[in-house]
Amino acid sequence: MPDDTELLAQIGRGDQAAFRTLLDRHARYLFGVAHAMSGSTADAEDLVQETLMGAVTSAGKFRGESSVRTWLVRILVNKVRMWRRSDRKHERTVRLNDVGASGRPPGEPASAGGSVSATVDAKLDLTQMLAQLTPEHRQVIILRELQGMSYEEMAQALDVPRGTVESRLHRAREELRKRFKGYR
Repeated sequence: MPDDTELLAQIGRGDQAAFRTLLDRHARYLFGVAHAMSGSTADAEDLVQETLMGAVTSAGKFRGESSVRTWLVRILVNKVRMWRRSDRKHERTVRLNDVGASGRPPGEPASAGGSVSATVDAKLDLTQMLAQLTPEHRQVIILRELQGMSYEEMAQALDVPRGTVESRLHRAREELRKRFKGYR
């Protein structure tokens, strides 16, 4: 099984099977990041599609300075920035159609414990909390706390120094503590 770097080389040569393999490995992860940043299933799907198309057209530009996943997240973060600046940008709230009849976003498994209602409430609370943050603070919280990226991976994905990542994360956490002091 080829590694991600080899898959990119194969994609650069037009190999559709390599693209499908890369898609299978990373699309779900990218969707999670995109959904957390956009708050919308439809927008997240569009952002992931744009990210993957950007990766295909830039496959020859991958320099191997980070993992392919970090490189893909960097492309995604740039797509999110452009999306926010575009005419499509407007205040987003959680759309009720993003939560299916089961009380979960489409494709998400049922939680092991607790009620569906509590799970939905917690997700709505998290979405509302993240919406209160600046885009830069929201990005670092999502990448660190929800996606588990290291400081180095975040710095590469966001194209900022590690110290900037650390200070943004500190400020974002402080902002959440201040705004939601009495939260559960």
